[in-house]
Amino acid sequence: VSTSHLQLAAFALGTIGWILCTVSMGVVEWRVWHVDNTTVISSGIAWVGIWKVCFISYLHISPGYREQFCHKFSGYDSFIPHEIYAAQGLLLIAMFMGLLGLAATIFALRNVYMGITHKTLIAPFFLVGGFFYIFAGVCVLIPISWNFYSVTHNQSIAFPPSYYMPSSPEVQEAGAAIPVGIVAVILLLLSGTFSLSYRFPMTANTIMK
Repeated sequence: VSTSHLQLAAFALGTIGWILCTVSMGVVEWRVWHVDNTTVISSGIAWVGIWKVCFISYLHISPGYREQFCHKFSGYDSFIPHEIYAAQGLLLIAMFMGLLGLAATIFALRNVYMGITHKTLIAPFFLVGGFFYIFAGVCVLIPISWNFYSVTHNQSIAFPPSYYMPSSPEVQEAGAAIPVGIVAVILLLLSGTFSLSYRFPMTANTIMK
C-alpha cells in the first residue's frame, strides 16, 4: 500500500480528467461567434459546438421573452470542417479509453488494498491504465488544439441557409469547452505518468507469479 500513493492520486486525477473530457464533449461553447446581423440571432452571439450550433432569438415569440434555437449536425453534413469531425471521433475514443484506464487502475488498487501480492495482478494493470490515460489525453489534445487554432485564425464555416448563420463571424473566441478540455488533458497525462511510475516492491515476503 505504501508504494501506491501516486497511483491512488492517478486514479483521482484520472477520474476528474475523464469527467472533464465528457463535459467538454457535451458543451456547445467550443467557438463563440459574434455577428453583426441581429435579425435572427438577436443577442449577436452564436455558439458553435462539435454536435450543434445554437443562438438566442426573439423571433416568433412574445416581446420580452427569448428562446434558444439549436441546429444539430448530422454525419452527412458536408459543410462541417475537418476539425469538428475529428473532435467528434477523438473525444468519443478518449472517453472510452479513459474509462478503460479507470477500470484497470481500480482493479490494481483493489488488489493492493486487499493485500493481494501477486505481481501479475497489480503492476501490469497500473501500466495498462497509464497507457490508456495518456492515449485518452492525446485524443483530447488534438481536437482542442485544432479547434483553438481555427478560432485564433477566425476560420469560417459555410452553414446552409436553413441554419440562419453567417459563413463567418465578425470575430470569434474560444468557448468554455476549450479550457475545460485543456484541464482534462493535463489531468489525464498526469494520471498516466503517475500510473506508469509504479514499481512493484521486492521483499522477502512477496509472492511472485
